Amino acid sequence: MKTLRIYFADFWKGFNPENNFITTKVNEGNYIIDENPDFLFYSSQGNKHKNFKNCIKIYFTGENDVPDFNSCDYAISFHPIDFGDRHLRFPLYLLYGDYYERIKETKQILPDLAKRKFCNFVYSNSKLADPFRELFFRELSKYKKIDSGGRLLNNIGGPVADKMSFIQKYKFTIAFENSSVNGYTTEKIIEPMRVNSMPVYWGNPQVDLDFNKESFVWLKDKSKIKEIIDYIVFLDENEEEYLSKLSLPWLTAEQTQKNWDNDFSSFIRNILSQSPQEAKRAPDYGYTKLIRNREISLVKKLFSLFKR
Repeated sequence: MKTLRIYFADFWKGFNPENNFITTKVNEGNYIIDENPDFLFYSSQGNKHKNFKNCIKIYFTGENDVPDFNSCDYAISFHPIDFGDRHLRFPLYLLYGDYYERIKETKQILPDLAKRKFCNFVYSNSKLADPFRELFFRELSKYKKIDSGGRLLNNIGGPVADKMSFIQKYKFTIAFENSSVNGYTTEKIIEPMRVNSMPVYWGNPQVDLDFNKESFVWLKDKSKIKEIIDYIVFLDENEEEYLSKLSLPWLTAEQTQKNWDNDFSSFIRNILSQSPQEAKRAPDYGYTKLIRNREISLVKKLFSLFKR
């Protein structure tokens, strides 16, 4: 069996090219990490991937950007799109250790969970986030103080060292995405689920395709902010109702049957089981070539500016 040459570019800080969620799906001993790869996996944290030619490019993103199929042969993203064998929907929250598997388990809901502090808010910045997140924080804070444990709007004396230990002390966790895009669900919702703190969620308009919508507080429509706050107040002031809702499974029976890991493995293996010539999907000619040339020209101009 031919040894595969693979490489990684533009992933986040701390990403280990030798051992990661992709290499675990490649047959052990059947690949080498090579700077002249047959298959390049790249992400959204840079432009080094543009320097690689004559290889199959597989894009991965957990951010709310749309894969550019003019530049990549395949893509893994959160988008609920169908593009033959070229795209896989694989939300970012699935990469958070055993969190997803743990929320499948039957909950142990004790009465003391209704005695916890009211609500928390843990975010680092607001540069790229919808201002609605901060607006909701301020509106709900008119009812009771919300403990902000991140760098953004911090009101507890500084950022917390351990987010999970912090949020498990609260009945509610504000779990807002930085934007509202179909299919875009990050760790924001699954972290509080992991420690049985009820998420107050806003973001993915289709989040109910992944999670049981009855198990958390879902602000689907920005115009319903008053109704949602009234509902949170109701749950906060009625322990029995709060515990009843908290006891509901995070996933429906149908959602529990979803085998994300199998889908991911099949997607990767389908690509790597082909020769580079067979696996090629993005065209080299036509208007695509013009687009790529424009991109290369732009990158060169940017590099020349930085060198000045």
